[in-house]
Amino acid sequence: MFWVGVGVFLLGLLVSIAWHELGHLLPAKRFGVLVQQYMVGFGPTLWSRVRGGTEYGVKAIPLGGYIRMVGMYPTDAQLPAATASRRVVGDRRGLRRWSREIAAEAREFSASEIAAGQESRTFSALPVRRRIVVMLGGPFANLVLGFVLLAIAFCGIGLPSTTTTIAAVSPCVAAGGAACTDADDPSPAAAAGIEPGDVVVAWDGTPIADWPDLQERIVTGEAAPAVVTVERAGTRLDLPISPTLVPAAEGTDPVPVVGITPVRELAPVSPGEFLGIFGDTVAQTFGLIVTLPVQLFDLVVALVTGGERDAGVIGIVGVGRIAGEATGTDNVFGVTGSVLLLLQLLGSLNLALFAFNLIPLLPLDGGHVAGALWEAVRRRVARWRGRPDPGPVDTARALPLTYVVIGAFLVMFVVLTVADLVAPITLTGG
Repeated sequence: MFWVGVGVFLLGLLVSIAWHELGHLLPAKRFGVLVQQYMVGFGPTLWSRVRGGTEYGVKAIPLGGYIRMVGMYPTDAQLPAATASRRVVGDRRGLRRWSREIAAEAREFSASEIAAGQESRTFSALPVRRRIVVMLGGPFANLVLGFVLLAIAFCGIGLPSTTTTIAAVSPCVAAGGAACTDADDPSPAAAAGIEPGDVVVAWDGTPIADWPDLQERIVTGEAAPAVVTVERAGTRLDLPISPTLVPAAEGTDPVPVVGITPVRELAPVSPGEFLGIFGDTVAQTFGLIVTLPVQLFDLVVALVTGGERDAGVIGIVGVGRIAGEATGTDNVFGVTGSVLLLLQLLGSLNLALFAFNLIPLLPLDGGHVAGALWEAVRRRVARWRGRPDPGPVDTARALPLTYVVIGAFLVMFVVLTVADLVAPITLTGG
C-alpha cells in the first residue's frame, strides 16, 4: 500500500504541473500567441503529438513543465535604436562580454523563430496587461486547484476532532505511563463506572459542549470530587468521580486525570470556516517562501552537524514518502483518513507552486511579471516627463542572473533530496 500513495502523489504532481502549464497555454492561445510546445516534465520526450501547430508531450523527469511561446525575448528590431549601444558586444571583456553575448544570442534565437508576417503573434509583442495575464495564468491555476482540493478535504471529508463520546476507559493511572498491574488502583473513571460508548453531557451539573470544554472542567476542578453525567443507551446516569493528581512531566505540577479517551471523528467544516483556514494556509505558504533561504541554511547545518531537522521545508522525495505512509500506515480513520491526507498534500503542493512561481526572478513566472510591470512603469514615467516611449524591457539582459537562479534551484533540490533520504520527515516521527 505504500507505493499506492507514492503513485497517487506522482500522478497528482503531474496533473498539477499540467494544470499549471494549461493556465499559461489557454490565455496565450486566446491572445493569438504562437505556442510551439506544451510539455509536462523535462529531459527526453516520452510521448508527444502535434495539434494546431503546438506539440503536446510528456517528458521523463516530472519536476516541472513549460510552454514554449514564440518571441519570449524582444528582438533587436523591437528594442529602441537609442539603446543599441547597450547591446553591442564590441570590445567588452570578462563578465560584461559574457553577459552581452548571452543576451545577444537569446535575441537572435528569438528573432529566428518568428516567421515573416507573424511578428504580432509573439509573446513580447503582447501588451503589458496580456503578458501579465499569460504569466499569472499558471500560478492562478494552481491556486484554484489547491482551493478545490482543500475544500473537498475539509468541507467534504472534514478535520479530525474529538467528541464527548468515550472510546476507552483506562483500567488504572500508572505513574509515567507504565502498564497497569494488579497492585494499581482503578482509574477514577473505572471506579466511577464509566464505560466505552458513554456520552458525557455534564460535569458537576454544568453542561458540556465539547471535549475541550470537558478537559477545562476537569482541570479547573483539580482533585475535588464531582459528579459526571453520562448518557448510556438513551438513559442519563449521574456517576460520582474523584480525579487523581498525576505529574504531567518530571518536575511539573500534577494535573487531574480521570482516565478516559474520547472518540475521534472527521467533522466537515463550514464554508466560512474553510475560507479562514484557506487564507491562513496561503499566508503560511508565503511565509515559508520568504524564509526559505534561512530554512535551507539551517537544514544544511543540521545535516553537517547531525542536529535535529526542522519539519518546515520538505522536498519532493520527502513528500512522496509521506504520501506512501498515508496509505501504508494504519490510522484511526482508515481509508478515509488516507484520502484526507493525500488531498491535503496535493492541495498544499499546489499552493506551494502558486507562491513559489510568484517569486520575481527569471525563469519563474514572477520574473516575467516583474519585467512587464517595470516596462509599464518606465512607459508611464516617460509619458509624464514628455519623453519618447522607452520601448519594451530587454529581458534577455537578465539571462546571466537567470542562470544563477537555476543553479540555486538545483542546489536546493539536491540539499532537500539528501535531507529527505538521510534525515526523513515521517508521519510516525520515527
